[in-house]
Amino acid sequence: MFQKTRIKLTLLNSIIFIFIIGALASVIFSYIKVQLYQDSDEDLQRLMIRFNEMAESGFIPLDPDLGIPSYIRDPRITMLIWDENNNVVDISGSGTLFSAHKESFVPKKNNRIEEKSAEGYYFRTISDTFQTEIGTIKIQLLRNVNSEQEFLSRLQIVMTVGSVMGSLVAIVAGFYLAGRAFVPIKEAWGKQQQFVSDASHELRTPLAVIQSRSELLLRNPQATIQEKASDISVIAKECRRLTKLVSHLLLLARSDSNSIVIEKKLFSLNELLGEIEENYAELAMIQGKNLHVHCDPGMMMIGDKEKIHQLIVILLDNAMKYTDDQGEIILICKKTGSQIEMIVQDNGIGISKEHLPKIFDRFFQGEQSRTSSEGAGLGLSIAKWIIEKHNGKVKVDSTLGKGTTFKILFPI
Repeated sequence: MFQKTRIKLTLLNSIIFIFIIGALASVIFSYIKVQLYQDSDEDLQRLMIRFNEMAESGFIPLDPDLGIPSYIRDPRITMLIWDENNNVVDISGSGTLFSAHKESFVPKKNNRIEEKSAEGYYFRTISDTFQTEIGTIKIQLLRNVNSEQEFLSRLQIVMTVGSVMGSLVAIVAGFYLAGRAFVPIKEAWGKQQQFVSDASHELRTPLAVIQSRSELLLRNPQATIQEKASDISVIAKECRRLTKLVSHLLLLARSDSNSIVIEKKLFSLNELLGEIEENYAELAMIQGKNLHVHCDPGMMMIGDKEKIHQLIVILLDNAMKYTDDQGEIILICKKTGSQIEMIVQDNGIGISKEHLPKIFDRFFQGEQSRTSSEGAGLGLSIAKWIIEKHNGKVKVDSTLGKGTTFKILFPI
């Protein structure tokens, strides 16, 4: 699938690059051509203006014995005179080339630069109509531009070869860049497949438990609720676990699509931490653990209060989950320069160095956490998303057997 898409992307990119190279080459060639002929065209136009000035004074040099007028000093300029029947009057400068190919040199537009050629000779020409004693005539000035044409021909060959080589390079580069572009796509695709696989596994486990316990209840419909309290309790527990898992999955899916709006408002961190401490102090006491919460007075923050609450709860849940009895959990909030620093510290089982870089990956669970927890490994992924949405940074320090410290910095 990726290979076919890569080829299609390469072709698309190559076509665009080739079109750009071709267009650029055409523009450069046209610009050089205009600049190359500019001086000769201006000379022809000046001479024709001179003829018009002479015509207004009543004199036009038509005598063949006079030759080309002295003010036409460029030896590459030829003057032809055409009668009303488009025949060349054999005046100085006209030769067999013009007589033999007069159809190729007949002027078609007055006072406009034209291009004429015959037998390998190239000319830039300009002409105008005059009324004389012998009738209506056309005076045509031609300037030989063989040297310029030769230069343009060579330039065209060079630019054509360069465009072809550039097109080949564009194809190779397009194929390479397409491959590079697919690296994160492949990684994302792999993560998505892993995500679906892990999600299916995590959903299947509580569903299997609920199904098996329900079937046990159906086998003995006469039993009382008291007799089947353990099975009902297990079903209720797995339902809660399933509800929490689905809620986390929906939250992560919505976060990936950026459909969750973060409502940032000014709120008091002291009040928020006070509420959290009130809820968790009793739970910690029941589990035989010590919870210490400290927050500098007057701590205010601009952010989504509910999401910050969820972040702290996730970190406290992890700390409670992986801390043994009589363990200590510390939650600190203080101002550090222009930042708000939150610290959640425990003296629990800790995280190994090889697992530390992966703890924010979805569904990741270290070996120890799998044996001591029934979590799905989504909490820290959600926590990281909340931190990023508040332009914060997180640093984790952990030592096996000594505990873990989460340090989070938010801009004030």
